[in-house]
Amino acid sequence: MTMNRAWALILTLALALSLAACGGSKGKDAELTVFAAASLQETLTEIGGNYQKDHPNVTLVFNFDSSGTLKTQIEEGAVCDVFISAGRKQMDDLDAAIQPAVNADAPEEAEEEGLDLIDANTRFNLLENKVALAVPEGNPAGIHSFGDLKTALEAGEVLLAIGNSDVPVGQYTQKIFAYFGLDEAALNTAGVLTYGSNVKEVTTQVSEGAVDCGVIYATDAFSAGLDIVDTATAEMCGQVIYPAAVLKSSKSPEEAQAFLDYLRTPEAGTVLESVGFTPLG
Repeated sequence: MTMNRAWALILTLALALSLAACGGSKGKDAELTVFAAASLQETLTEIGGNYQKDHPNVTLVFNFDSSGTLKTQIEEGAVCDVFISAGRKQMDDLDAAIQPAVNADAPEEAEEEGLDLIDANTRFNLLENKVALAVPEGNPAGIHSFGDLKTALEAGEVLLAIGNSDVPVGQYTQKIFAYFGLDEAALNTAGVLTYGSNVKEVTTQVSEGAVDCGVIYATDAFSAGLDIVDTATAEMCGQVIYPAAVLKSSKSPEEAQAFLDYLRTPEAGTVLESVGFTPLG
């Protein structure tokens, strides 16, 4: 009897250890650093909170800034698992698959220039936004369209806030200027432009009434409670596409991919749509 009990105890312990080992292989702890465009700050913070409730083993650390700044940080070796850009150009600059001409004869240069840093197999277009002309409360300058803006800028009667040239929203603005035949350098010399290092800075200038209007994303205008008087068409500035991808340097690529997969779910899509994003994934 004593021997039987001993064997039973051994079998019970062995089974318990086996089950513990199986359980320990699931949901390993991981910290994911997500670099995301500043325009995603409110929505991605909410989505991240929802994700962590269902995945308590995953800690999400967000870094929100202009896509150009984030791209530079990644090139300089910053720790990053997931990159979500507000423009395809910034993602393309990190994607060797998009730049074969640069890398063909000198792959070592591609690595030095940071052109092969994302896992191209994980890349996809996450969502679409719109470029909008927003005004402060009361619209004191009486701007109601991009056409009005063109006239007022040429007359020196309005102060417009835009993004820097290395910021996606600033690059979209440059395309709008070109569409309307406006010379940015001349406008800047005339003192009718102010700049922001990311879309949040431009939005703040409009919200505080420091400028008469600003070119920002429709989602930022919504989050800040600003009035949108006009929206740029694709003909004016192209589509505003946000690509997403896992970095090759990620120490938790499976967990990073799982988070990207979650961003494509209806649950995450509902949050994105609530502020005006159009999910594409």
